[in-house]
Amino acid sequence: MKRRGRNIVEATEPETLDLVVRGGRVVTPEGVHDLEIGILEGKIVRLAPEVTDPTHAELDAAGRYVFPGILDAHVHFNEPGRAEWEGLAHGSLALAAGGGTCFFDMPLNSEPPVLDAAGLRTKRELAEQQSCTDFALWGGLVPGNLDKLAGLRDAGAIGLKAFMCDSGIASFPRVDGASLLAGMKRAAKLGLLVAVHAEDEALAAKFTLAQKVRGRHDAKAFLASRPVEVELAAIRQALEFAGETGCALHIVHVSSPEGLALVTEARAQRVDVTAETCPHYLLLNDKDVVKTGALAKCAPPVRDELSRQAMWRELRAGNIQTVGSDHSPAPPEMKTSENFFGIWGGLAGVQHGFQLLFSECADTLAKDLPLLAAVLARNVARRFRLEHRKGLLAEGRDADFTLLEFGPPRTITARELWTRHPLSAYTGRKCRARVTHTYVRGCPVWADGGVASGSPKGQFLRPNTT
Repeated sequence: MKRRGRNIVEATEPETLDLVVRGGRVVTPEGVHDLEIGILEGKIVRLAPEVTDPTHAELDAAGRYVFPGILDAHVHFNEPGRAEWEGLAHGSLALAAGGGTCFFDMPLNSEPPVLDAAGLRTKRELAEQQSCTDFALWGGLVPGNLDKLAGLRDAGAIGLKAFMCDSGIASFPRVDGASLLAGMKRAAKLGLLVAVHAEDEALAAKFTLAQKVRGRHDAKAFLASRPVEVELAAIRQALEFAGETGCALHIVHVSSPEGLALVTEARAQRVDVTAETCPHYLLLNDKDVVKTGALAKCAPPVRDELSRQAMWRELRAGNIQTVGSDHSPAPPEMKTSENFFGIWGGLAGVQHGFQLLFSECADTLAKDLPLLAAVLARNVARRFRLEHRKGLLAEGRDADFTLLEFGPPRTITARELWTRHPLSAYTGRKCRARVTHTYVRGCPVWADGGVASGSPKGQFLRPNTT
Protein backbone atom coordinates (compact mmCIF):
# COMPACT_ATOMS: atom_id res chain seq x y z
CA MET A 1 0.00 0.00 0.00
CA LYS A 2 1.33 3.45 -0.95
CA ARG A 3 0.60 6.72 0.81
CA ARG A 4 0.16 9.92 -1.22
CA GLY A 5 -0.41 12.89 1.10
CA ARG A 6 -3.42 12.08 3.26
CA ASN A 7 -4.93 9.73 0.70
CA ILE A 8 -4.31 6.04 0.74
CA VAL A 9 -3.91 4.52 -2.74
CA GLU A 10 -4.05 0.77 -3.18
CA ALA A 11 -1.10 -0.65 -5.13
CA THR A 12 -2.33 -2.78 -8.00
CA GLU A 13 -0.51 -5.51 -9.81
CA PRO A 14 -0.02 -4.87 -13.55
CA GLU A 15 -2.65 -6.66 -15.61
CA THR A 16 -1.43 -9.74 -17.43
CA LEU A 17 -1.47 -9.21 -21.18
CA ASP A 18 -2.85 -11.77 -23.57
CA LEU A 19 0.04 -11.50 -26.03
CA VAL A 20 3.29 -9.64 -26.58
CA VAL A 21 4.84 -9.45 -30.05
CA ARG A 22 8.60 -9.27 -29.68
CA GLY A 23 11.60 -8.83 -31.93
CA GLY A 24 9.89 -7.47 -35.04
CA ARG A 25 10.20 -4.17 -36.86
CA VAL A 26 6.91 -2.32 -36.56
CA VAL A 27 5.74 -0.48 -39.68
CA THR A 28 3.77 2.75 -39.46
CA PRO A 29 3.13 5.40 -42.13
CA GLU A 30 5.81 7.48 -40.41
CA GLY A 31 8.55 4.86 -40.56
CA VAL A 32 9.87 1.49 -39.39
CA HIS A 33 10.55 1.13 -35.67
CA ASP A 34 12.05 -1.42 -33.30
CA LEU A 35 9.09 -1.81 -30.96
CA GLU A 36 7.23 -4.46 -29.03
CA ILE A 37 3.45 -4.70 -28.97
CA GLY A 38 1.35 -5.60 -25.94
CA ILE A 39 -2.18 -6.87 -26.59
CA LEU A 40 -5.10 -7.23 -24.20
CA GLU A 41 -8.68 -8.20 -25.10
CA GLY A 42 -8.08 -7.67 -28.80
CA LYS A 43 -6.60 -4.19 -28.45
CA ILE A 44 -3.09 -2.80 -28.58
CA VAL A 45 -2.40 -1.48 -25.07
CA ARG A 46 1.40 -1.16 -25.17
CA LEU A 47 3.73 -0.03 -27.93
CA ALA A 48 7.25 0.48 -26.64
CA PRO A 49 10.88 -0.50 -27.20
CA GLU A 50 10.33 -3.06 -24.44
CA VAL A 51 7.03 -4.31 -23.03
CA THR A 52 7.69 -5.53 -19.50
CA ASP A 53 4.13 -6.40 -18.44
CA PRO A 54 3.45 -10.05 -17.59
CA THR A 55 1.87 -11.91 -20.46
CA HIS A 56 0.15 -15.20 -21.15
CA ALA A 57 1.86 -15.66 -24.51
CA GLU A 58 4.59 -14.25 -26.73
CA LEU A 59 4.97 -14.17 -30.50
CA ASP A 60 8.53 -14.14 -31.80
CA ALA A 61 8.69 -11.78 -34.80
CA ALA A 62 12.48 -11.65 -35.03
CA GLY A 63 13.72 -11.04 -38.55
CA ARG A 64 10.27 -9.97 -39.75
CA TYR A 65 8.24 -6.82 -40.20
CA VAL A 66 5.06 -6.26 -38.21
CA PHE A 67 2.75 -4.64 -40.75
CA PRO A 68 -0.70 -3.22 -39.97
CA GLY A 69 -3.56 -5.45 -41.04
CA ILE A 70 -4.56 -4.67 -44.62
CA LEU A 71 -8.05 -3.28 -45.17
CA ASP A 72 -9.11 -4.39 -48.63
CA ALA A 73 -11.96 -2.04 -49.53
CA HIS A 74 -12.75 -3.72 -52.84
CA VAL A 75 -13.59 -7.42 -53.08
CA HIS A 76 -16.28 -9.50 -54.76
CA PHE A 77 -16.87 -12.63 -52.68
CA ASN A 78 -20.19 -13.18 -54.50
CA GLU A 79 -22.27 -14.54 -51.66
CA PRO A 80 -25.19 -15.11 -51.40
CA GLY A 81 -26.23 -16.43 -54.77
CA ARG A 82 -22.89 -17.03 -56.44
CA ALA A 83 -20.88 -18.70 -53.70
CA GLU A 84 -19.62 -21.19 -56.29
CA TRP A 85 -17.59 -18.33 -57.73
CA GLU A 86 -15.78 -17.72 -54.42
CA GLY A 87 -17.75 -17.36 -51.17
CA LEU A 88 -17.11 -15.57 -47.91
CA ALA A 89 -15.19 -18.40 -46.23
CA HIS A 90 -12.77 -18.99 -49.10
CA GLY A 91 -12.38 -15.31 -49.84
CA SER A 92 -11.67 -14.20 -46.29
CA LEU A 93 -9.15 -16.98 -45.78
CA ALA A 94 -7.30 -16.08 -48.98
CA LEU A 95 -7.31 -12.48 -47.77
CA ALA A 96 -5.77 -13.48 -44.45
CA ALA A 97 -3.14 -15.55 -46.26
CA GLY A 98 -2.21 -12.38 -48.11
CA GLY A 99 -1.98 -10.19 -45.01
CA GLY A 100 -5.54 -8.85 -44.91
CA THR A 101 -7.56 -8.48 -41.74
CA CYS A 102 -10.67 -6.76 -43.10
CA PHE A 103 -12.57 -6.65 -46.39
CA PHE A 104 -15.36 -4.52 -47.81
CA ASP A 105 -17.56 -6.70 -49.98
CA MET A 106 -19.10 -5.10 -53.05
CA PRO A 107 -22.89 -5.26 -53.56
CA LEU A 108 -22.41 -7.37 -56.69
CA ASN A 109 -21.87 -10.10 -57.87
CA SER A 110 -23.94 -11.60 -55.10
CA GLU A 111 -27.48 -12.46 -56.15
CA PRO A 112 -29.56 -10.61 -55.33
CA PRO A 113 -27.21 -7.65 -55.10
CA VAL A 114 -27.24 -5.50 -51.98
CA LEU A 115 -29.67 -2.76 -52.98
CA ASP A 116 -31.60 -2.35 -49.72
CA ALA A 117 -31.30 -2.88 -45.99
CA ALA A 118 -32.73 -6.39 -46.12
CA GLY A 119 -30.11 -7.47 -48.63
CA LEU A 120 -27.35 -6.01 -46.48
CA ARG A 121 -28.62 -7.78 -43.39
CA THR A 122 -28.73 -11.10 -45.23
CA LYS A 123 -25.12 -10.77 -46.36
CA ARG A 124 -24.05 -9.59 -42.91
CA GLU A 125 -25.52 -12.70 -41.28
CA LEU A 126 -23.68 -14.95 -43.74
CA ALA A 127 -20.39 -13.14 -43.24
CA GLU A 128 -20.70 -13.27 -39.46
CA GLN A 129 -21.04 -17.03 -39.75
CA GLN A 130 -18.32 -17.66 -42.31
CA SER A 131 -15.70 -14.90 -42.40
CA CYS A 132 -12.45 -15.31 -40.49
CA THR A 133 -11.63 -11.61 -40.85
CA ASP A 134 -13.57 -8.49 -40.00
CA PHE A 135 -15.68 -6.99 -42.76
CA ALA A 136 -17.79 -4.11 -44.00
CA LEU A 137 -20.42 -4.17 -46.71
CA TRP A 138 -21.11 -1.89 -49.65
CA GLY A 139 -24.61 -1.03 -50.77
CA GLY A 140 -25.53 -0.46 -54.39
CA LEU A 141 -26.57 2.72 -56.19
CA VAL A 142 -28.67 1.86 -59.24
CA PRO A 143 -31.49 3.58 -61.09
CA GLY A 144 -34.64 3.38 -59.01
CA ASN A 145 -33.31 2.68 -55.52
CA LEU A 146 -33.00 6.22 -54.17
CA ASP A 147 -35.66 5.45 -51.57
CA LYS A 148 -33.54 2.55 -50.27
CA LEU A 149 -30.39 4.55 -49.58
CA ALA A 150 -31.38 5.74 -46.11
CA GLY A 151 -32.12 2.15 -45.12
CA LEU A 152 -28.71 1.06 -46.37
CA ARG A 153 -27.07 3.78 -44.31
CA ASP A 154 -29.00 2.80 -41.19
CA ALA A 155 -28.08 -0.86 -41.72
CA GLY A 156 -24.41 0.12 -41.67
CA ALA A 157 -23.35 0.25 -45.33
CA ILE A 158 -19.76 1.45 -45.67
CA GLY A 159 -20.75 3.35 -48.82
CA LEU A 160 -22.58 3.07 -52.13
CA LYS A 161 -21.19 1.58 -55.33
CA ALA A 162 -22.31 2.60 -58.82
CA PHE A 163 -21.30 1.45 -62.29
CA MET A 164 -21.04 4.06 -65.03
CA CYS A 165 -20.86 1.29 -67.62
CA ASP A 166 -22.43 -2.15 -67.98
CA SER A 167 -21.58 -4.19 -64.88
CA GLY A 168 -22.06 -7.55 -66.59
CA ILE A 169 -24.75 -8.41 -64.03
CA ALA A 170 -28.33 -7.87 -65.22
CA SER A 171 -29.65 -7.24 -61.71
CA PHE A 172 -27.14 -4.42 -61.15
CA PRO A 173 -27.77 -1.90 -63.95
CA ARG A 174 -25.48 1.00 -64.68
CA VAL A 175 -26.31 4.55 -63.73
CA ASP A 176 -26.74 7.14 -66.45
CA GLY A 177 -25.81 10.75 -65.80
CA ALA A 178 -29.20 11.73 -64.40
CA SER A 179 -29.45 8.80 -61.98
CA LEU A 180 -25.86 9.24 -60.80
CA LEU A 181 -26.38 12.93 -60.13
CA ALA A 182 -29.62 12.25 -58.25
CA GLY A 183 -27.97 9.45 -56.30
CA MET A 184 -25.02 11.60 -55.30
CA LYS A 185 -27.31 14.40 -54.17
CA ARG A 186 -29.20 11.96 -51.98
CA ALA A 187 -26.00 10.33 -50.70
CA ALA A 188 -24.56 13.72 -49.73
CA LYS A 189 -27.63 14.46 -47.59
CA LEU A 190 -27.32 11.05 -45.95
CA GLY A 191 -23.59 11.33 -45.33
CA LEU A 192 -22.83 8.35 -47.56
CA LEU A 193 -19.72 8.03 -49.70
CA VAL A 194 -20.25 7.01 -53.34
CA ALA A 195 -17.74 4.85 -55.20
CA VAL A 196 -17.87 4.63 -58.98
CA HIS A 197 -16.59 2.24 -61.57
CA ALA A 198 -15.53 4.97 -63.96
CA GLU A 199 -15.82 3.90 -67.59
CA ASP A 200 -18.03 5.68 -70.11
CA GLU A 201 -20.57 3.23 -71.55
CA ALA A 202 -21.07 5.02 -74.88
CA LEU A 203 -17.35 5.21 -75.60
CA ALA A 204 -16.77 1.62 -74.51
CA ALA A 205 -19.55 0.46 -76.85
CA LYS A 206 -18.16 2.55 -79.71
CA PHE A 207 -14.62 1.18 -79.45
CA THR A 208 -15.84 -2.38 -78.87
CA LEU A 209 -17.97 -2.25 -82.00
CA ALA A 210 -15.00 -1.01 -84.00
CA GLN A 211 -12.98 -4.08 -83.00
CA LYS A 212 -15.81 -6.51 -83.67
CA VAL A 213 -16.53 -5.01 -87.11
CA ARG A 214 -12.93 -5.79 -87.99
CA GLY A 215 -13.46 -9.38 -86.87
CA ARG A 216 -11.05 -9.07 -83.96
CA HIS A 217 -11.82 -10.84 -80.69
CA ASP A 218 -8.43 -11.57 -79.13
CA ALA A 219 -6.81 -10.03 -76.06
CA LYS A 220 -5.26 -7.18 -78.04
CA ALA A 221 -8.67 -6.31 -79.47
CA PHE A 222 -10.16 -6.15 -75.99
CA LEU A 223 -7.38 -3.85 -74.81
CA ALA A 224 -7.95 -1.62 -77.83
CA SER A 225 -11.68 -1.50 -77.10
CA ARG A 226 -11.17 0.24 -73.75
CA PRO A 227 -8.52 2.93 -74.24
CA VAL A 228 -7.77 5.37 -71.45
CA GLU A 229 -10.22 7.84 -73.00
CA VAL A 230 -13.08 5.61 -71.80
CA GLU A 231 -11.89 5.94 -68.21
CA LEU A 232 -11.13 9.66 -68.36
CA ALA A 233 -14.54 10.65 -69.71
CA ALA A 234 -16.29 8.91 -66.81
CA ILE A 235 -13.91 10.30 -64.18
CA ARG A 236 -14.53 13.82 -65.44
CA GLN A 237 -18.29 13.40 -65.15
CA ALA A 238 -18.11 11.88 -61.66
CA LEU A 239 -15.83 14.69 -60.48
CA GLU A 240 -18.18 17.30 -61.88
CA PHE A 241 -21.09 15.76 -59.98
CA ALA A 242 -19.06 15.50 -56.77
CA GLY A 243 -18.19 19.18 -56.98
CA GLU A 244 -21.80 20.10 -57.65
CA THR A 245 -23.36 17.97 -54.91
CA GLY A 246 -20.66 17.96 -52.22
CA CYS A 247 -20.85 14.15 -52.18
CA ALA A 248 -17.81 12.22 -50.98
CA LEU A 249 -16.54 10.39 -54.07
CA HIS A 250 -14.20 7.41 -54.35
CA ILE A 251 -12.94 6.47 -57.83
CA VAL A 252 -12.22 2.75 -57.73
CA HIS A 253 -9.51 0.92 -59.68
CA VAL A 254 -8.00 3.93 -61.44
CA SER A 255 -5.78 2.34 -64.07
CA SER A 256 -3.90 5.28 -65.56
CA PRO A 257 -1.71 8.19 -64.52
CA GLU A 258 -3.99 10.43 -66.60
CA GLY A 259 -6.94 9.41 -64.45
CA LEU A 260 -4.97 10.13 -61.30
CA ALA A 261 -4.07 13.56 -62.63
CA LEU A 262 -7.77 14.41 -62.92
CA VAL A 263 -8.36 13.34 -59.32
CA THR A 264 -5.32 15.25 -58.07
CA GLU A 265 -6.50 18.41 -59.82
CA ALA A 266 -9.99 18.05 -58.34
CA ARG A 267 -8.58 17.52 -54.83
CA ALA A 268 -6.60 20.73 -55.24
CA GLN A 269 -9.94 22.44 -55.95
CA ARG A 270 -11.30 20.99 -52.69
CA VAL A 271 -13.51 18.33 -54.24
CA ASP A 272 -14.00 15.53 -51.69
CA VAL A 273 -12.56 12.72 -53.80
CA THR A 274 -10.09 9.88 -53.36
CA ALA A 275 -8.49 7.52 -55.85
CA GLU A 276 -8.02 3.79 -55.46
CA THR A 277 -5.82 1.68 -57.65
CA CYS A 278 -5.17 -2.07 -57.61
CA PRO A 279 -2.05 -4.21 -57.46
CA HIS A 280 -2.51 -5.40 -61.04
CA TYR A 281 -2.10 -1.88 -62.41
CA LEU A 282 1.21 -1.65 -60.55
CA LEU A 283 2.41 -5.18 -61.37
CA LEU A 284 1.21 -6.04 -64.89
CA ASN A 285 1.30 -4.46 -68.34
CA ASP A 286 -0.57 -5.05 -71.59
CA LYS A 287 1.96 -7.63 -72.76
CA ASP A 288 1.26 -9.65 -69.60
CA VAL A 289 -2.44 -9.65 -70.49
CA VAL A 290 -1.71 -11.00 -73.97
CA LYS A 291 0.62 -13.62 -72.53
CA THR A 292 -1.52 -14.65 -69.55
CA GLY A 293 -4.87 -14.40 -71.27
CA ALA A 294 -8.21 -14.69 -69.51
CA LEU A 295 -6.83 -14.65 -65.96
CA ALA A 296 -5.53 -11.10 -66.52
CA LYS A 297 -8.69 -9.66 -68.09
CA CYS A 298 -10.25 -6.80 -66.14
CA ALA A 299 -11.95 -3.48 -66.70
CA PRO A 300 -10.52 -0.92 -66.91
CA PRO A 301 -7.83 -3.01 -68.56
CA VAL A 302 -4.19 -3.18 -67.58
CA ARG A 303 -2.26 -0.48 -69.46
CA ASP A 304 1.17 -0.41 -71.11
CA GLU A 305 4.54 -0.52 -69.38
CA LEU A 306 5.05 3.24 -69.40
CA SER A 307 1.72 3.66 -67.60
CA ARG A 308 2.63 0.98 -65.08
CA GLN A 309 5.87 2.75 -64.23
CA ALA A 310 4.05 6.08 -64.03
CA MET A 311 1.55 4.57 -61.60
CA TRP A 312 4.41 3.74 -59.24
CA ARG A 313 5.63 7.34 -59.47
CA GLU A 314 2.14 8.58 -58.67
CA LEU A 315 1.93 6.20 -55.72
CA ARG A 316 5.22 7.43 -54.31
CA ALA A 317 4.17 11.03 -54.90
CA GLY A 318 1.12 10.52 -52.70
CA ASN A 319 -1.42 10.83 -55.51
CA ILE A 320 -3.03 7.43 -54.86
CA GLN A 321 -4.96 7.39 -51.63
CA THR A 322 -5.84 3.67 -51.33
CA VAL A 323 -4.99 0.33 -52.92
CA GLY A 324 -7.57 -2.47 -53.07
CA SER A 325 -7.45 -5.84 -54.77
CA ASP A 326 -10.69 -5.73 -56.79
CA HIS A 327 -10.67 -9.48 -56.25
CA SER A 328 -13.31 -10.76 -58.68
CA PRO A 329 -12.97 -14.49 -59.35
CA ALA A 330 -15.10 -16.77 -61.48
CA PRO A 331 -15.31 -20.53 -62.19
CA PRO A 332 -12.92 -21.95 -64.80
CA GLU A 333 -15.62 -22.37 -67.41
CA MET A 334 -16.20 -18.60 -67.37
CA LYS A 335 -12.52 -18.01 -68.06
CA THR A 336 -12.33 -20.19 -71.17
CA SER A 337 -13.31 -18.88 -74.59
CA GLU A 338 -11.67 -18.12 -77.91
CA ASN A 339 -13.59 -14.85 -77.87
CA PHE A 340 -11.82 -12.64 -75.33
CA PHE A 341 -14.83 -10.32 -75.17
CA GLY A 342 -16.96 -13.19 -73.88
CA ILE A 343 -14.69 -14.07 -70.96
CA TRP A 344 -15.69 -12.92 -67.49
CA GLY A 345 -13.43 -10.05 -66.50
CA GLY A 346 -11.84 -9.95 -63.10
CA LEU A 347 -8.59 -10.92 -61.39
CA ALA A 348 -8.39 -13.25 -58.41
CA GLY A 349 -5.70 -11.29 -56.61
CA VAL A 350 -6.58 -11.05 -52.94
CA GLN A 351 -3.92 -13.50 -51.78
CA HIS A 352 -0.82 -12.52 -53.75
CA GLY A 353 -1.41 -9.01 -55.09
CA PHE A 354 -0.34 -7.32 -51.88
CA GLN A 355 2.59 -9.67 -51.30
CA LEU A 356 3.86 -8.90 -54.79
CA LEU A 357 3.68 -5.18 -54.02
CA PHE A 358 5.83 -5.81 -50.96
CA SER A 359 8.18 -7.84 -53.13
CA GLU A 360 8.53 -4.97 -55.61
CA CYS A 361 9.75 -2.85 -52.71
CA ALA A 362 12.17 -5.42 -51.28
CA ASP A 363 15.19 -3.21 -52.01
CA THR A 364 13.57 -0.01 -50.73
CA LEU A 365 11.78 -1.21 -47.60
CA ALA A 366 12.65 1.70 -45.31
CA LYS A 367 11.03 4.12 -47.75
CA ASP A 368 8.24 2.08 -49.28
CA LEU A 369 6.87 -0.02 -46.42
CA PRO A 370 5.59 3.11 -44.62
CA LEU A 371 4.01 4.25 -47.90
CA LEU A 372 2.25 0.89 -48.27
CA ALA A 373 1.13 1.05 -44.64
CA ALA A 374 -0.63 4.30 -45.53
CA VAL A 375 -2.41 3.20 -48.71
CA LEU A 376 -3.27 -0.34 -47.55
CA ALA A 377 -4.36 0.45 -44.01
CA ARG A 378 -4.35 3.94 -42.50
CA ASN A 379 -5.82 5.81 -45.47
CA VAL A 380 -8.52 3.19 -45.96
CA ALA A 381 -9.59 3.42 -42.34
CA ARG A 382 -9.62 7.22 -42.51
CA ARG A 383 -11.59 7.47 -45.72
CA PHE A 384 -14.24 5.01 -44.61
CA ARG A 385 -14.49 6.30 -41.02
CA LEU A 386 -13.05 3.25 -39.30
CA GLU A 387 -9.94 4.89 -37.87
CA HIS A 388 -11.29 4.67 -34.32
CA ARG A 389 -10.55 0.93 -34.56
CA LYS A 390 -8.55 0.08 -37.65
CA GLY A 391 -5.66 1.13 -39.85
CA LEU A 392 -2.74 1.69 -37.48
CA LEU A 393 -0.51 -0.17 -35.09
CA ALA A 394 -1.20 2.18 -32.21
CA GLU A 395 -2.42 2.00 -28.64
CA GLY A 396 -6.18 1.76 -28.45
CA ARG A 397 -6.62 0.26 -31.93
CA ASP A 398 -7.60 -3.29 -32.77
CA ALA A 399 -4.62 -5.64 -32.71
CA ASP A 400 -4.74 -6.40 -36.44
CA PHE A 401 -1.36 -7.17 -37.98
CA THR A 402 0.60 -9.43 -40.24
CA LEU A 403 4.18 -10.64 -40.10
CA LEU A 404 6.19 -10.20 -43.29
CA GLU A 405 9.47 -11.81 -44.12
CA PHE A 406 11.69 -11.23 -47.13
CA GLY A 407 13.98 -13.76 -48.73
CA PRO A 408 15.11 -15.21 -52.04
CA PRO A 409 12.54 -15.17 -54.86
CA ARG A 410 10.04 -18.01 -54.78
CA THR A 411 7.64 -19.00 -57.52
CA ILE A 412 3.93 -18.61 -56.80
CA THR A 413 2.08 -21.83 -57.59
CA ALA A 414 -1.59 -22.71 -57.96
CA ARG A 415 -1.18 -25.27 -55.18
CA GLU A 416 -0.83 -22.56 -52.55
CA LEU A 417 -3.99 -20.67 -53.51
CA TRP A 418 -6.79 -20.61 -50.92
CA THR A 419 -9.43 -19.23 -53.24
CA ARG A 420 -12.24 -21.58 -54.24
CA HIS A 421 -10.78 -21.98 -57.74
CA PRO A 422 -6.96 -22.14 -57.96
CA LEU A 423 -6.80 -19.56 -60.75
CA SER A 424 -4.62 -16.45 -60.61
CA ALA A 425 -2.81 -14.17 -63.01
CA TYR A 426 0.05 -14.21 -60.50
CA THR A 427 0.93 -17.90 -60.61
CA GLY A 428 4.40 -18.37 -62.05
CA ARG A 429 5.58 -14.97 -60.88
CA LYS A 430 8.52 -14.57 -58.51
CA CYS A 431 7.92 -13.11 -55.05
CA ARG A 432 10.44 -12.16 -52.38
CA ALA A 433 7.86 -11.36 -49.69
CA ARG A 434 5.88 -13.85 -47.65
CA VAL A 435 3.13 -13.44 -45.07
CA THR A 436 3.90 -15.83 -42.22
CA HIS A 437 1.17 -14.80 -39.75
CA THR A 438 -2.01 -12.76 -39.75
CA TYR A 439 -3.77 -11.75 -36.53
CA VAL A 440 -7.26 -10.24 -36.21
CA ARG A 441 -8.00 -8.52 -32.91
CA GLY A 442 -5.09 -10.31 -31.31
CA CYS A 443 -6.12 -13.79 -32.48
CA PRO A 444 -4.23 -15.81 -35.11
CA VAL A 445 -6.06 -16.47 -38.36
CA TRP A 446 -3.16 -17.48 -40.56
CA ALA A 447 0.07 -19.04 -39.31
CA ASP A 448 3.02 -20.73 -41.00
CA GLY A 449 1.29 -21.45 -44.29
CA GLY A 450 -2.04 -22.66 -42.98
CA VAL A 451 -5.21 -21.86 -41.10
CA ALA A 452 -4.61 -21.10 -37.43
CA SER A 453 -6.60 -23.16 -34.95
CA GLY A 454 -9.32 -21.33 -33.10
CA SER A 455 -9.61 -18.53 -35.66
CA PRO A 456 -12.08 -15.80 -34.65
CA LYS A 457 -15.31 -15.06 -36.44
CA GLY A 458 -15.34 -11.83 -38.34
CA GLN A 459 -17.03 -8.75 -36.89
CA PHE A 460 -19.23 -6.41 -38.91
CA LEU A 461 -17.84 -2.91 -39.15
CA ARG A 462 -19.95 0.17 -39.72
CA PRO A 463 -18.59 3.67 -40.31
CA ASN A 464 -18.26 5.93 -37.30
CA THR A 465 -20.77 8.76 -37.64
CA THR A 466 -19.87 10.66 -34.46
